[in-house]
Amino acid sequence: MFFKKIIILIVGLLFTFSSYAQEKFTLSGTITDIKTNETLIGVNVYIPETKSITRTNEYGFYSITLPTANYTILVSYIGFQTLSKKIELSEDKKINLSLSEDGEVLEEVLITNINPRSSIRAPEMSMNKLSISAIKKMPVVLGEVDVIKSLLLLPGVTNAGEGASGFNVRGGGADQNLILLDEATIFNSSHVFGFFSVFNPDAIKDLKLYKGGIPANFGGRVSSVLDIYQKDGSSKGFHMNGGIGLISSRLLLEGPLVKDKGSFLIGGRSSYGHLFLKLSEEQKNNSVYFYDLNAKLSYKLDPNNNLFLSGYFGRDVFSLNKSFTNIYGNSILNLRWNHLFSDKLFSNLSLIYSDYYYGLDLDFVGFKWDSGIKNYNIKYDFKNYISDKFKLNYGLNAIYYDFNPGTIKPSDSNSGINFAQLDKKYAFEPSLYISATQEVSKKLSLSYGLRYSLFYRLGSSTVNIYENENPVTFNTDLQIYEKAKPIGTKFYDKNEVIQSYNNLEPRFSASYQLNDEQSIKASYNRMTQYLQLISNTSSPTPLDVWLPSDNFIKPQIADQVALGYFRNFNNDNYSLEVETYYKKVKNRLDYIDGADLIANKAIEQIILNGQLRSYGLEVMLRKNKGKLNGWISYTLSKSEQQTPGRTAEESGINSGNWYNSNFDKLHNLAVTAAYNLNEKWSFGSNFALQTGQPTSFPNGQYEYLEINVPSYGLRNENRLPTYHHLDISATLTPRKNKNRNWKGEWVFSVYNLYNRKNAASINFRQNADSGTNEAIKTSIFGIVPAVSYNFKF
Repeated sequence: MFFKKIIILIVGLLFTFSSYAQEKFTLSGTITDIKTNETLIGVNVYIPETKSITRTNEYGFYSITLPTANYTILVSYIGFQTLSKKIELSEDKKINLSLSEDGEVLEEVLITNINPRSSIRAPEMSMNKLSISAIKKMPVVLGEVDVIKSLLLLPGVTNAGEGASGFNVRGGGADQNLILLDEATIFNSSHVFGFFSVFNPDAIKDLKLYKGGIPANFGGRVSSVLDIYQKDGSSKGFHMNGGIGLISSRLLLEGPLVKDKGSFLIGGRSSYGHLFLKLSEEQKNNSVYFYDLNAKLSYKLDPNNNLFLSGYFGRDVFSLNKSFTNIYGNSILNLRWNHLFSDKLFSNLSLIYSDYYYGLDLDFVGFKWDSGIKNYNIKYDFKNYISDKFKLNYGLNAIYYDFNPGTIKPSDSNSGINFAQLDKKYAFEPSLYISATQEVSKKLSLSYGLRYSLFYRLGSSTVNIYENENPVTFNTDLQIYEKAKPIGTKFYDKNEVIQSYNNLEPRFSASYQLNDEQSIKASYNRMTQYLQLISNTSSPTPLDVWLPSDNFIKPQIADQVALGYFRNFNNDNYSLEVETYYKKVKNRLDYIDGADLIANKAIEQIILNGQLRSYGLEVMLRKNKGKLNGWISYTLSKSEQQTPGRTAEESGINSGNWYNSNFDKLHNLAVTAAYNLNEKWSFGSNFALQTGQPTSFPNGQYEYLEINVPSYGLRNENRLPTYHHLDISATLTPRKNKNRNWKGEWVFSVYNLYNRKNAASINFRQNADSGTNEAIKTSIFGIVPAVSYNFKF
C-alpha cells in the first residue's frame, strides 16, 4: 500500500510538471512606424526557436501563442530595419513594437509576397503586394504616378491599351474586379477616361492584388480583389509631402490631434492641363480636368479600442464649349471601430457608404442626365488567434444597393424636354463567412473557408412580363435575335422581393514545403457576382451602367483552380514563381447584334446569358535585393466566351462557337528594373509587350443605295497590332537633403522611348474621293517626356 501511494505521488508530480511544460502563453501587440506611429500591415513576426511566424493584420495587430520559454523575436518589414528582441514568455504579454525606416534605401524591395521565406511556407498564392515607394519610381505617362498602371506589370494582368480604364485579371472583365479603398467599393478606378487612376499614391499605405486563392472574407466579384488601405496619419508630429507635375499637383498634410493618441490626414490632388486651353482662342471654352480629396481621422480611445473615420471624394469634368458637360466620380465614407476582446480575439466593425455618380448636361438639346449607384454597407469581422498553428477568421456583411439607371430632366424652363426617370432598382446582399489557417505539419499548411452569400432584388419596381418568360426571341427566318414585346407588367411594392439567390462559395489553398527554399501550392475558389456592368466596350467608360441580378439577369458564378511552384535562390536574393490556372464563369452577359444600351428601359430584351473560360501559365522571376532589382513576368493565356443557342433552332452568338473575349491576350511580357547608382541618382525602366486586342474587321462589302456597306464575319476573329513600349526614368535626390527637414527630388521620365504608335483602334470608312473603303488607325501616345518635383517636410 505504501509503495502504491509513492507511485501515485510520482505519477501526479510527473503529470504536473508535464502540464507546466506544455503550458502556453500569448504574445500580442501592435507594430508601428517609430517616426509617425502609423500602424504597419503585413509585418513578419518570426520566432527562430520554434520557427513560428505570424503577420500583423490590416490594423497592425499581431498575436502568437507559444509554450513558456525564452525567445528571440525577429520583426521584419519592407523598407524598415529588422528588429530583434529577447523576451521571457512566462505569462500573457502585450508588447507594442516600433520599427525605424531602413537607412540603406539601396536595398529596397520592389515587389514582394510579404517576405520571400514566409511566402514559401504560407498557404497563399496568386497574391501580389506592391510597395508604394516602388510604384513612385516607375516611369509613367506624363510623369503621373499611377497605382493601376503599375499592376499591368504583374503576370496575369492586362488592360485594353493606352488610355483604357480599369484592368483585366486572368482573362476576366474589368467589371469583375472588386476594388476596395479602406474597405469601401470603388466603382470607377480611373480619371480622365482611363489616363490616370483615382488613387493618390501619397495617401496609400498598403496595396494587395488577389488573382486567385481569394480569402473567404471577400466576395461580390469573380476575377480579383484589389485591397487598398489609406494611411492613418502621423500622431507623432506634423508632416507634409506632395509633388508638382506637368499637368497635375498633389499635397498631403498629416499630424497629431492628440499626441500618440489621435491623428489626421488630408490630401488633395488636381490637374490643371485645362488652363493651357485658355491660351488658345479656339479651345478657351473647352475644359477637361479632375480633382480628388483623401481624408482620415484616427483616435485611440484606450489600449483595446480605436476609431477611424476615412473618406474619399473625386470628380472628373469634361466640357465642350459649355454646351456639353460631363461630370462623374466616386465618393466614399467609412467609420470603423477596432476592439480587442482579448490578446487572441481582434474585431473590426465598419459602417460604409459608397457612391458613384455620372452626369451629363447637354445644353445644346436642353436636358440633363444623371445616373449612378449607391451602397450602404455594414460589416463585422473577427480574427481569432487560437494558437501559433491555427487561426480563425469569421464575420458577416450586409449591403443595401440603390441603382439609378438614369434621370432625364430639362436644363431650363424653355427646354422642350420632359422629366423622365428610368425605373430605379434596389437590392440587398447579406453574407457571412468563416475561414481557417492551419499548420498541419512542418511541411504542410492549409487555408480553407466557406462564404454564404444571399441576394434579394427588391421593389419598388415595375417589371415586364413576357411570353414564356423570354424577353429575347429568335427569328428563324432571318437567323437573328430580336426584342420580345411585353405582354404585361407587374408592380412590386417597396422592399418586396422580386427575385432572390443564395450561393455557397468554398475556398481552399494548400502549401507543401519541399525544403526551406521551395514549395508547391494549390488553390480553389468559387466566387459569385450579383452586380452586372452593362457595357459593350472593351474597357469601362463612365457611361456604363451597373445593374443588379434579377429574374432575367443571372448572377455570375466563377470556379478557379490554380497550381504553383515557388522557389527562392541565393539566400532569397532571387525568387521564382510559376503558376497555372483554369477559370470558368457561368452567366457572363452577352449582347445581341445591334444592342442599344444607352437609356434602355428594358435591358433584358438585348442580353443573353453565356459563359467565359480562361486558362494560362504565369511566370515571374524577381531580384529582391541589391542596387539592381526588379522582375520579369510572362503570361501565356487564353480567354474565350460562348453564348450557345437556348434551343436547337437558335444559332447563338457567333454560331454558338467559342470566340475570343475582349480581354484575350495570348502573350503578355513585362520587364521592370530599378537601379540605385548612389544616394543622388536612381534609375527605372519598364518594358511591356502584349498581344493585340481582339476586334472584328470587315471581311467584305455590299452596295446599298449607292453606298458601300461593310459586312463582318465571326466575332473578335481579328486583332489590333501587337502593343509594346519602353519607358525610362531618372530620379535626382540632392545630397543636401540629408541635413534638412525639407527634402526634395526631381523625377525625369520618358514614356514610349522609341515612339511606338500603338493602335487604340482601327476604324474603316469610305474614302470621299476614291469611294473605296480604307482603314484608319487611331493612336493616343507617341513619345512623352515629363518632369516632376516631389517633396516632403
